Amino acid sequence: MSDSHHSSLGIHSASSGQHLAAGAMPRMRMLLRARRATIVIVVLLALGAASTVIGRVVRMRDLQTTTQLQARTFVSTTRIEQGKGGETLALPGTLQGFIESPIYARTSGYLLRWNRDIGARVEKGELLAELDTPEVDQQLAQATAAREQAASSLELAKSSAERWESLRLRDAVSQQELDERRSAFSQAQANLAAADANVRRLRELEGFKHIVAPFSGVVTRRNIDVGDLVDAGNGGVSRALFTLAQTDPLRVYVYVPQTYAGLVRIGEAIAVTQSEIPGVRFRGTVSRTAGAIDTVTRTLQVEVSLPNHEGRLLPGAYVQLELPVGNSNNLMAPSNCLLFRPEGPRVAVVNADGRVHLQPVTIGRDFGQSVELLSGINVGDQLILNPADSLAEGDVVSFQPPTKDKDKK
Repeated sequence: MSDSHHSSLGIHSASSGQHLAAGAMPRMRMLLRARRATIVIVVLLALGAASTVIGRVVRMRDLQTTTQLQARTFVSTTRIEQGKGGETLALPGTLQGFIESPIYARTSGYLLRWNRDIGARVEKGELLAELDTPEVDQQLAQATAAREQAASSLELAKSSAERWESLRLRDAVSQQELDERRSAFSQAQANLAAADANVRRLRELEGFKHIVAPFSGVVTRRNIDVGDLVDAGNGGVSRALFTLAQTDPLRVYVYVPQTYAGLVRIGEAIAVTQSEIPGVRFRGTVSRTAGAIDTVTRTLQVEVSLPNHEGRLLPGAYVQLELPVGNSNNLMAPSNCLLFRPEGPRVAVVNADGRVHLQPVTIGRDFGQSVELLSGINVGDQLILNPADSLAEGDVVSFQPPTKDKDKK
């Protein structure tokens, strides 16, 4: 058979088989390469998908951990202890000189000179300033002249009365005329007395041109200068020439709430502190009390005398006074532990697991930085300091138990 006949019958010859075998080899190689590339791509896609899933899982865990940490509240706590007695009530006050007085002029005039300035220590009777009082000087001169006239009139009236007394003895004049002379003499005496009183008044008024210190102290203010017009007295538009203060001892007034008014005793020692002088406690004494409760503020005014020999304390300074209010065996807690809710005062008690319980309490006396709790808590309870208003029953918080040193502080 010929090749054409074989091809018509679909029978390949040996030579055509060889050609087919030679063409199939490259195609198989390409298929193999394609399979390998597909496998690599599939593996890479699988690895990418796995890394994405793993990353999401890790981020989800981190997010959950962060959310839990952020949802957890971190607080500071304090431990309740039994009252140790000797509690004090901290009250604010302002130092004042034992005597503080504005110095006014008693007469009007112009300031001639001033001798003492602010900060100067003066003794009682020491000259502070001098005034020029021309009007008062003229009034005094006029009053002196009027007094001389009254004295001359008195001499004439006296001699006339004496002459008419002798004439009356001889019936040379009538009784009516004698009475008139006697009345004129009495009137002249009264006129002279009035003139003397006016002269003394003007001399005393002129004496006020010398402004002197009424007590020993420190000049804390000077409001005048040479040439200023000075008005008499402290009414109208007049102003104080000087302000004088006695700085040893000092006094400070405090207002004690009615709750503690019965605990104040005259002569009791009071500790006084000033923030600008840290670590120093000055010792004062209760000198007197008002003896009555102010109906407006419901407080008792108390005066404390404070020695100031070294002059470390200045009048007008803000101070804190620690007033003893007696011993107490009740439980004490810091004031910043309280929560005021519509149903009443509460404290946030936290247990060992960090779970919060809002415990109702009964408040006793308020000592400023601490309060007395009459019921609701026990010794050793841990209370949250500065609890947030959003704190609720059953919340879980993180805290560090207070140490003994912190508790003592």
